[in-house]
Formats: sequence, C-alpha cells, structure tokens
Amino acid sequence: MSLIISNIALHFISKKEESGNVSIRLGPENIEISTKITAFIDGLHAIYNAKGSKAYGSFSVMPAEGNGDEGDGESTARFVDLMESYLGERQSFYEFSTQAANTLKNEIEKYDLEESGYLVVCHYEYMGGRYLLVAVIPVSQHYSVDGELNISAAQHLDTNKLQLAARIDLFDYQQNASGNRYISFIKGRAGRKVSDFFLDFLGCEEGLNAKEQTQTLVQAVEDYVAVNQLDAGEKQQTRKELLSYCKEQKASSQDVSMHEVGKVIGHTTTDANGNEQDFYKFCQQQSYPLEESFPHDQSVVNKITKYSGYGNGISLSFERGHFGQDVVYNPHNDSITIFKVPPNLKEQLQALLANNSSDEISE
Repeated sequence: MSLIISNIALHFISKKEESGNVSIRLGPENIEISTKITAFIDGLHAIYNAKGSKAYGSFSVMPAEGNGDEGDGESTARFVDLMESYLGERQSFYEFSTQAANTLKNEIEKYDLEESGYLVVCHYEYMGGRYLLVAVIPVSQHYSVDGELNISAAQHLDTNKLQLAARIDLFDYQQNASGNRYISFIKGRAGRKVSDFFLDFLGCEEGLNAKEQTQTLVQAVEDYVAVNQLDAGEKQQTRKELLSYCKEQKASSQDVSMHEVGKVIGHTTTDANGNEQDFYKFCQQQSYPLEESFPHDQSVVNKITKYSGYGNGISLSFERGHFGQDVVYNPHNDSITIFKVPPNLKEQLQALLANNSSDEISE
C-alpha cells in the first residue's frame, strides 16, 4: 500500500433522544498503526475518492464565536487553530483530536439532529500528498446466527453510508492558505441541511465550484470542435479523448490540467492572425473562466459522449455520433426512430412479438 498513516484518533459521539444532550466517548490515546488500521483508512480513502458529490472550499476568515479565552477553551476553539497547534507541534495529535471532538459536540447541540457515529481524524500521506481526513462514520446493526440458531446483534462501522467527511490537502493549505479549494467535502443532497453543522464545525466555506468548472470545460471543447469544423466522427473522438483523460485523473485523485487537456486533444485551429493554436491557447483567447487546474465533476464529463434520459418507465442512452443518423428525433410528434436496433434488444423484441402471435392464435 502507498498510504502511510502518521496519526489517527477515533472517538464516539452520540446524542441522547430523551435529553438531547451530546456525549463523547474518547478513544485510546495511542492507536497502533497496524495492518488492519492501514487497510481500514485505505478503504475509507477509496470510498471518499469515489464520492461524486464533493465540493471544495477553504477555512473561513471570519472569527468564531468567542475567542477561546472565555470559559472552556475547548468549547470555543476554531478547528483551524487546533489543527495549526498540532501541525506546529504545540500539542499532540490526541489533544488536537479530543478538542476537535468537543468542538463538533458543541455544533451538534446547536442543531435538532440525531447524529451519532465515530469521529475519525487521520493524518496520512498518499501518492506524495499529505492529508488530514475528518469523518463521522455512522453505525449500523448487523445480525448473526450461531449453530444453535441463537440470534445475536452487533454494531459495525457503515463506511458505505459515509456522508459527513472532509479532507484537507495540507501541502496546498500550507503553501496557499488564501486558496479556495484545499478542503474537499462531501456535498449534501439537494435540499438537505444535515451537513451544515459539519461545515460549521470545520469553519469551512465553499469556494471553487467543480461542477461549474467542468461544465465550462465541456462547453469549451464543444466550441473548439465546432471552430475546427470537424466531422461527426472526429468530434466524437475528441470528446472520447477528454472523457478518457478525465477518468484517469479521477482514478488517481488528480486535478484536471488545462495544459494536459491541450495535449490530449490533438486538433489545432487558426486564430484571427492566421496562427495555429491548440485547445489551451484557444481557451485563453476566448477567456473562458477556467482555472489552470481544478478538481472536476466526473458526472458532467460522462455526458459529453452520450445522450441519455429516463422517464415513464423508458430508459434511453446512445452515443452522440448516432444522433441524426441511427437515432432520429421528430420534434413535431415528439417521437424517436431508432435504426440498427442493438442485437440483444432485437432478440427480446422478436421473442415478444412471437409470444404475442402465439397468444392470438390460441385465442
């Protein structure tokens, strides 16, 4: 494994239904970095990377309520100050994690939420990067049966339901504290405010909008292939080149680089002065609001080579190159005609027709 853990802490936070009070059960001060622990964080890292609904931001410059000198310092301390204290070796990782747990406890108490789970705080390295992962992992019950058919219940960490998690890119933060994307976090579902307390706990405000950046990139590619006057096959190939590159970047948790996209897309066009320009120069000339590099939204790029839709029990998806040829849409009667029906679908339809004919004969 290429994942190296520097420090890890685990604490349990629960909210009592009767009183609404939030309690913390602190974990051990020194957790041995065993093979099992490394495998657990490696799996958590993979699950987090696979989450498509992530947003990006930075620590808020606004001061937290209180200044840490009134009453209990743990209850008013900002997460970023606690983290800085750890990174500056002014306190241990365990002290940092316990104070962070108390800060989270205070935020949960402000909201009418039944949030319980294990708070995981982990400082680790992966592929040359240094990260701080902070997550609240929900708990689920599972049941087992022994040889005597006795049923017993136990709790387990339900990492597949991970929703409250954020990761701080420590290299990016320390080199560019004024940036707007060194924190990534799982974006809550539309209309839900459950994750608000978690962002308040971190003192994080949303910055770079990965979805908007990706949509602009896709539009720039569409404009570029139009300017080049490519035929349908060349346009589709260019879209596939972008899709393939973005998938590779997603798999390795790397940002999309505009310079690299310019190299991936092989076609060139000519500017107003008759000079050849690649995709990167084209984007600069057209002043698209794109960062030099940015984390992308893969779900947006996935749509660049296909049209798809679902509704009223019908699901349809086809490559863009087929539109107007093998797939024809008639807006006047709102119908779609498909030529060259896929063989497996054709077999099902023929079997359906044969069955219908048999039913008619029997009647």
